[in-house]
Amino acid sequence: MAENLIANASNYEAAFSPDTGALPLPPAKHVAIVACMDARLNVYGLFGLAEGDAHVIRNAGGVVTAGELRSLSISQRLLGTKEILLVHHTDCGMLTFTDDEFRAQIHADTGIKPAWAPESFKDLEEDVRQSAARIRADPHIPHKDKIRGFIYEVETGHLREVQLK
Repeated sequence: MAENLIANASNYEAAFSPDTGALPLPPAKHVAIVACMDARLNVYGLFGLAEGDAHVIRNAGGVVTAGELRSLSISQRLLGTKEILLVHHTDCGMLTFTDDEFRAQIHADTGIKPAWAPESFKDLEEDVRQSAARIRADPHIPHKDKIRGFIYEVETGHLREVQLK
């Protein structure tokens, strides 16, 4: 399957516009989005974004961890973003296990416990709030007044806002 995807790069290159390559480094909409890596969540389609519009940072669950804080700091301090959108979604795999279970499984399989936390969760809205709180608490992220959180419903395509504390 990967070979087919790699072969598609030739088609992409053939249709590539020089205008895309000339886009400025800072995102045009001055927004960074932290979202789950779930393949059912098309962040660009959902928000009507084009190449060059936003920084999209993805991971399992869309959880804000040290890596995301690093990326957000770079995004704001060096590349001019001012707003942050957090996007979790329904039917997320991170709702299906606990950190302890997963770490124990990895340890049983490999003999080594992971140095990182899986960051599973049981409540989508509460985890969005947790991610926002982590951003607000980070001294390296300067723009914290425009953080918004959302739950994307994979069953309907509906995006609902989470009231952040």
